[in-house]
Amino acid sequence: MTVLVTESGVLHRAHGTYGKLPRLSKPEPSRVLYSRTLFEGEHPLARPIAGLREHHVGYTKKGYSRALVPPAVVRLDVEEHPPFPEVPHRELIQAFIGAAPNTPQPLDTAIGAFRATLGLPTRSANVSWTPRAQPLPPRVEAMLRTLAHGSAISSPQRLPVGWTVTDEGVRLRVGSTG
Repeated sequence: MTVLVTESGVLHRAHGTYGKLPRLSKPEPSRVLYSRTLFEGEHPLARPIAGLREHHVGYTKKGYSRALVPPAVVRLDVEEHPPFPEVPHRELIQAFIGAAPNTPQPLDTAIGAFRATLGLPTRSANVSWTPRAQPLPPRVEAMLRTLAHGSAISSPQRLPVGWTVTDEGVRLRVGSTG
């Protein structure tokens, strides 16, 4: 299976036995190209790139593990059909397979390089994710102030199972037992 996303937002697929002429599926143009009103603000490449990832995950789960043509970004001299293609583009697939390098790389690296080549925003690879510091809810702040002043916080006495929190620890109670 070879999956190709073009600059215009069209997803092309070719599949078949290695060494034989591949069978081509009907190209899938981005839905954004069909209706600007339904997908206002969405980039035409967002859905094809997501489709590329879905195909990769799906075929990996099916047991396809060896990449004959690893993920790559290739600039081709082949003219693409109009943005709403009805027929498969055999020359485009053949040109991609012929020009793709054999150096293996992760799919996300190739997608990042593709987005960078087109001048689209990409995520920085060296930024570690940390959650933003969020303010505590007022109720939690009130409980912390109560504990800081040395008072205990207890669950309502009417409950059969309860708890008491002090600066020394937490005590659980079940009925009359503690």
